[in-house]
Amino acid sequence: MDVGHVAVRLYGDLADLAGAGRPEPHHEVPVVSPRSVKDVIESLGVPHTEVDLILVGGVSVAFEYRVVAGDRVSAYPPFASLDVATVSLVRPPPLPEPRFLLDVHLGALANRLRLLGLDAEYRNDADDAELAAAAGTDQRVLLTRDRGLLMRASVVHGQLLRSHDPDQQALEVVRRFELFDVLTPFSRCLRCGGLLAAVAKAEVIDQLEAGTARTYETFARCGHCAQVYWSGAHHDRLAAFVEQIRAAAR
Repeated sequence: MDVGHVAVRLYGDLADLAGAGRPEPHHEVPVVSPRSVKDVIESLGVPHTEVDLILVGGVSVAFEYRVVAGDRVSAYPPFASLDVATVSLVRPPPLPEPRFLLDVHLGALANRLRLLGLDAEYRNDADDAELAAAAGTDQRVLLTRDRGLLMRASVVHGQLLRSHDPDQQALEVVRRFELFDVLTPFSRCLRCGGLLAAVAKAEVIDQLEAGTARTYETFARCGHCAQVYWSGAHHDRLAAFVEQIRAAAR
């Protein structure tokens, strides 16, 4: 059987994903029969969630487009300063609100996103199939460093995190989804992600250590798990993290 090739050019950091340490924008992908452009791009190690625009022969196409030998494909990542929503056939419709689902290795990132006031769902016992299904059912952006997880067809909204550092990961998320104007720091529970509400000291005093009860007067309580919060010794450090994220994201 004759094997033809599709020429693929990857732009921006998509080339880094396919390069395995040796970034290379140009690739020749073999095809023996019509093959979806999504399959061609993902065969290079690039999850479809990282692609914002695909051109075949200069024309915007959807992931389902079937390429044949001789086609020339160009794949672009999300643009920082250019909105291609009117021409892109692969960008999914935006979610009604920023909501995230994190894989089992991102517990530290879940803590940071919740600190920033973002809706971040996290379980340390969910398998890949559960995560992929829940991302679609609950309309959440799936965050992970696992390329294979994001390549599942059921995943519509997702982000492949580049950094191993949770602080940098939080910055990646805020930048990718342009969240710097919607952050509401210290509004969510770090334990479960529930919303916090002010609570009278008298209502929670039986949950406080004696020193805390003597020192602090202002408290908040999670509406979901009832965890109690106050501006303790770590507050300044947490506030500094929030300001660093805001400054860097802009």
